[in-house]
Amino acid sequence: MASFIHDDFLLQSDPARQLYHNYARSMPIIDYHCHLPPDQIAANTQFANLTQIWLYGDHYKWRAMRTNGIDERYCTGEATDREKFQKWAETVPYTVRNPLYHWTHLELQRYFGIDELLDGQSAGRIYDQCSEQLNTPDFSVRNLLLRMNVRVVCTTDDPADSLEFHRQIADEGFAVRVLPTFRADKAMAVEDAATYNAYLTRLEAAADVAIHTYDDLLLALGRRHDVFADHGCKLSDHGLEQLYADTYTEAGVRTAFAKIRAGLSLSPGEVTGLKSALLVFLAEMDHAKGWTQQFHLGALRNNNTRLLRQLGPDTGWDSIGDFSQAQALSRFLGGLDDRDKLTKTILYNLNPADNEVMATMAGNFNDGTVPGKVQFGSGWWFLDQKKGMEAQIDALSNMGLLSRFVGMLTDSRSFMSFPRHEYFRRILCNMIGNDVVNGELPATMDWLGEVVQNICYNNANTYFGFDSTNKTNGQTRHLRGGHDAAFAASELPVHTGA
Repeated sequence: MASFIHDDFLLQSDPARQLYHNYARSMPIIDYHCHLPPDQIAANTQFANLTQIWLYGDHYKWRAMRTNGIDERYCTGEATDREKFQKWAETVPYTVRNPLYHWTHLELQRYFGIDELLDGQSAGRIYDQCSEQLNTPDFSVRNLLLRMNVRVVCTTDDPADSLEFHRQIADEGFAVRVLPTFRADKAMAVEDAATYNAYLTRLEAAADVAIHTYDDLLLALGRRHDVFADHGCKLSDHGLEQLYADTYTEAGVRTAFAKIRAGLSLSPGEVTGLKSALLVFLAEMDHAKGWTQQFHLGALRNNNTRLLRQLGPDTGWDSIGDFSQAQALSRFLGGLDDRDKLTKTILYNLNPADNEVMATMAGNFNDGTVPGKVQFGSGWWFLDQKKGMEAQIDALSNMGLLSRFVGMLTDSRSFMSFPRHEYFRRILCNMIGNDVVNGELPATMDWLGEVVQNICYNNANTYFGFDSTNKTNGQTRHLRGGHDAAFAASELPVHTGA
């Protein structure tokens, strides 16, 4: 049976179709937050089969398989790659109305040209067809990025990471810019003294600083921040349950750090005080360099302790949390703004109940210096599905400026996740198109097309300062019918070397 994914998938009106096909479709991609492994891009990795590129590390699929009654040996266990794929294929029909059903068939079409529904019966054919293609040079990871018209990828990196792979990629002149993002979560993870001190040993080596005191820690982080900047970094990121914005004293912070460095546990107040101080320090460094800081807030992680012990983190045991966000956000952002130290900021929430909180909180600190200086970020993790994206777009539209939004990202570890940008663009165009049909917006397609193109690409390119020469906007050109040669994926070069 042929797939239901056709040219007008999700586009319910003529204005929506015009906006997508004439304006959004051919825009390049800036993926400013993802978890792609830079070593695989540096090595121009070639995956041997579809399981390796599609199922390894994908906790979205693992959660669905477990819910479908599939044994763990087919998720993270010892089953063969073909057996794992067979069990995933058998699960796919049961993902009806889950975004995995859409993503799966979009990815099969966009990467492999397969227009067939995936299920237990088609699994073997599809596995063999895709695996055969994956073993050709066109399907190396660099060529997959080129195929999807990606211009910039921002990976997520620890301050102690060497960045050697980013350096290699840049030195080789790869057409896609692969830049690091400074994520210092482990430098703030002071709850467990033994784990934290082991991490500081890594940080000492990376920064070439002996970390005995809190001031030494700041020196080490500052040195790594400078190195990241030298490698083109323009963003930081934090994955937190909620912002830490407690009152603290420098003396109290130094005492708490000395205590944990001696292997002693901190009190809850010492933990939050130290975290609050570190967040302020990191934010002020970002401001000094003109970076954008990102805050991913609200995940309740590692809920299944039994399977966490067995399989480790990032294997599918996280969920939406119901943390209070508004007051701490207000104190943190307000304190920075009051000292003129608030840099560009993107706020992501995992709990949809916080949509309006984030949209209105962002508006409190937009001071006219930068369009969209504080942003309500795209639907994240459990919310990067159709309803989640629509709800985020609605809240941002109603309480902020959708037209200044920096758009979608993959937040993914997979090189096959870039059709999520297409998914977002179709949803965006459909929503605006429906407004035209309903008489809520004028049918001025060049204007609305410019808004769409800016959200898809131009806003992010300008906001992050990646490269002003990349800019393509409605004032200078419009992409007609998805055939502009400058951005057509078929016109991009094929990368054959490492």
